[in-house]
Amino acid sequence: MKNKKVVYYICDRHDWGYVSYLVWDILMEEVNMRPAGFTFDGREVKKYVDDKNNEYYFVPTDIAICKDYPRYLPDMNKYFGDFDMSGMVTWHEGTNAPEKVITLHTIGDVNSGCFGSANPLYNHNIMWAMEELRKDIGLHDFRVVTEATHWSGVHNDEGDPELLLKYPVPMVDIEVGSETESWYNKEACKVLAHSLLHTFDEDIKLHNLLCVGGVHFDPNFAEAVQTSWNCGQECFGISHIIANQWLVSGEYENEDGIKKASDCIDSINGGIDGIVFHDKLKGCYKDLVRNLGEKYNVPIIKHQTLRNPENINWNK
Repeated sequence: MKNKKVVYYICDRHDWGYVSYLVWDILMEEVNMRPAGFTFDGREVKKYVDDKNNEYYFVPTDIAICKDYPRYLPDMNKYFGDFDMSGMVTWHEGTNAPEKVITLHTIGDVNSGCFGSANPLYNHNIMWAMEELRKDIGLHDFRVVTEATHWSGVHNDEGDPELLLKYPVPMVDIEVGSETESWYNKEACKVLAHSLLHTFDEDIKLHNLLCVGGVHFDPNFAEAVQTSWNCGQECFGISHIIANQWLVSGEYENEDGIKKASDCIDSINGGIDGIVFHDKLKGCYKDLVRNLGEKYNVPIIKHQTLRNPENINWNK
């Protein structure tokens, strides 16, 4: 079986940002790293190989790569453009953002309809590892949660979302949030750091879903990540989540809404088996979901049904 490759971009500067430099230090101290044999933006890349010969590359950066995508993109494609998975480690903050969370989200600019490639299986593996590691070290006051799809590269109207389409590797942001105390929690950063080494743990068939509606940190989608049934043989594949706020700001009720949503679905590796929607969606967005269900011949599922997955009738 062909070995798999993943790359993680991690700012290791102690004078810029939070979380990422702690994660970098933990990885360098606790994992058997070796030089990868090349540099990225003038910095030495590190490498770890697991017992299945899968390769994990760790790239130190001056800042989060989303803050200067044009600078980093050429080397991202040069060295890692054929990889199976990638991620950026950073911190989460924001008005009314939850405290004490470890989170992962896919990359996309929902407003413009530019969605980066997503791999539900590897997202699943990382988040399952987060939860197991969190419990193992007794980090009971933290939660592992999902976050709606977005891209910080367009923060404050900076950055071209079309650049997301020029990097073919599935990518996620992996974060600790959302306030100072959490950013400096070394146990949380340790959970994040070691979860990265579980990217390729499982190779199971998931029921991939497009998630539509709800809030930015929607608990229903977070619970779905950790849900399994049929003696653990079946699980949900959660990747792109289009939160209600982005449906509205992106005007998905308009004629181009179905195209943008279709582009989102088409960016999910392996396609989708269903579309789950939050039952409080406005009628125009429920119409969008119904049209997508017909187009892709998949069931549309109310968010409450995720709690009883054995009752879902899959079309394939």
